[in-house]
Order: sequence, then structure tokens, then C-alpha cells
Amino acid sequence: MKIPRFGLNRFDSRSVATFAADVRRAEMLGWDAALQPDSQLRRRDTYVLLAAAAHATERITLGPLLANPVNRHPTVTASSIATVDELAPGRVLLGWGVGDTAVRLAGLKPARVTELQASTRLMRALLDGEPVEVGAARPARLPHHRPVPIWIAAGGPRTLRMAGGVADGVFIRVGTHPANIKTAVDVIRAGAVDAGRDASSVRLGAVFHTVLVDDAERALTMAKSMAAGYYEYSPALFDPPGLAWTGPDPETLKRDRQVWPDFHHAPDLEASGRVVDFLPVTAADAFSLRGGPDQLVERLVEVLRSAPAEFDYVVLHPIPNPPTPDEGDKGYMARIARDVLPRVRRALAAL
Repeated sequence: MKIPRFGLNRFDSRSVATFAADVRRAEMLGWDAALQPDSQLRRRDTYVLLAAAAHATERITLGPLLANPVNRHPTVTASSIATVDELAPGRVLLGWGVGDTAVRLAGLKPARVTELQASTRLMRALLDGEPVEVGAARPARLPHHRPVPIWIAAGGPRTLRMAGGVADGVFIRVGTHPANIKTAVDVIRAGAVDAGRDASSVRLGAVFHTVLVDDAERALTMAKSMAAGYYEYSPALFDPPGLAWTGPDPETLKRDRQVWPDFHHAPDLEASGRVVDFLPVTAADAFSLRGGPDQLVERLVEVLRSAPAEFDYVVLHPIPNPPTPDEGDKGYMARIARDVLPRVRRALAAL
């Protein structure tokens, strides 16, 4: 079985120097990809950070996860990511999406699917060195173009289908249940076929929220908050696993119980998880990995083995967010690299 490249998307961004050093540490520990959210009101400039990390590393893949066409014009993003690729040739990708927290915190609305599609095509042409009509006096060109792959992160069926038609790769964000993963892969492949593409040419990745908490009860509570976060934005994801939301509307819960900005990003995930304690264990396990290293290894191997396709990347999104700086050898980055990834790789290689 193909062994995916494992990525991490949380680093010490207190300064440019600490970020670069933390990515270098991740590379030395055995992580395959260092991906950084592009959230201008929560973190330093993504492309400055990635440029610094490029200088500090030799092997690890770098990129935003994810950028969007709302906060920056796509021509600006294309120029920035091509510049980063000059510093780390062939090990850069562009994670692209409609925008979530970064957009909402600025009082803006996420991009429409059609806008995401058009911006992807625009950047693909620019990064390939092609002239693009943008309504200016002359076609736009990117003088320093580089063939950086564009990966769209998606969970909804319309975005997944569109991504299959235009993206180089798709990061699936639908949780861990095989029914949702299969549905997502099928929609991506259908979108590729509709666009006249070879469905197998679209690379696949997955983002799994990973609750590394040894205390089983605490881990379950946080995992319920993750499940609520998925329902909050994509209620249809409860249908393929046969789940039901039996509590009040998520917006009502957030308002009445002071969950902010959402169930995925609440500062106290135990408190937000208790708000949705009506969710069953099956819902928690349908949308995240949870527990100590032994439980994470078992569950991650099970999820990847049952997936209908092999993944090029698996991003293990840390829950809760690690402290800054993290706890050294006892922190998320080191524990996953030491106690989880080698065992998962061995298990997958044996399949």
C-alpha cells in the first residue's frame, strides 16, 4: 500500500525566526510537509514565513493550507508562491480554498465556488507561464513562473466536484468515516471526468483532526466539538455515516453558550465539547482521530486501509492547538513523529 506523506499545519510563528526553526525541527523529526494557514489577523505573513523556512530546510514540502482568493488577489498569490518555489525548488505546493476563519475575521464572505474555480484556472495559467486575459490593456504574464501544484481543500460536494475538474490535487476535509471519504473521492473523480480529465491524474490528500490527548474522556469531549464543527459548516456530512443531530441549531448553541468563533476553533475545546455532549461516540469518531499514540496508530491505519483511494498527503491537524512553543519531546510534533508515524508507515508497508 502506498505510504502517504504526513504533514503538520501548526508551527511556532511568534517570529519569522522561530517559525523557520520549528519547521527545520519538524523536518529533522521526520515530518514530510510543513503547511501554514494564511490567516492575516491571527498569524504573520504566510509567504514571508515560508520563504524563511525554505532557507532553513532541505527536504520538507512547504505551502499554505490554505490561502484563498478573497484576502489576496490570485495574481498576487501566484507571484508569491512562485517566489517561494525559487527558494525550495520542487517542494512547494499551494493549498487553496474558499476561505474560512481568515475571511470571517476580516468581516468578509468566503469565495463562491465559481470564484474559486476561476481563480484556480487563472493561477494555473500564470504558474505555467501562459498569457492570461484579465481585462487589462495586455494579457497578464508571470515573468518568474514556476510549475507549483495547486491543491484545493474542500468538503462540500460542489467544491469537490469543481476541484476534480481544475486542481492538481484535492485535500479532502470530510472527517475520517469511510462513507464520507468514499463519497468525496467519487465526487472528485466525477468532476474530473466531466472536465475531460483522467480521474487518476488528480492527486488526493486528507486532513484529519487529530486529538492527541491521553485521557480518554477528555479526548472524546474534544472530538465531539470537532464533530459539531463539521456539522456547523456541512450538515450533509452527517448523512452518509447515518448520524443525526439531535440538539439545538449550532448557531443557537454558539450564541447561548458563548462558543466562539466556531466549534473547531473555540479556545476551550472541552467546554465547547460539553455543549454538544448529546452527540454519540460514533459522531466523534466519524470526524477525528482521538486518544494516545496507540489509539491514533490503530485508528489511522484503519482509516487509510479502508479508504477507496490512496492518499499522497495526510495532514494531521493537531487538536487542541499545541502551546507556543510546544513541549519539546513531550509535545505534539515530537510525539506524533516518534510514537505514531513510524508505526503507521510500517503497518501500511506491510499491507
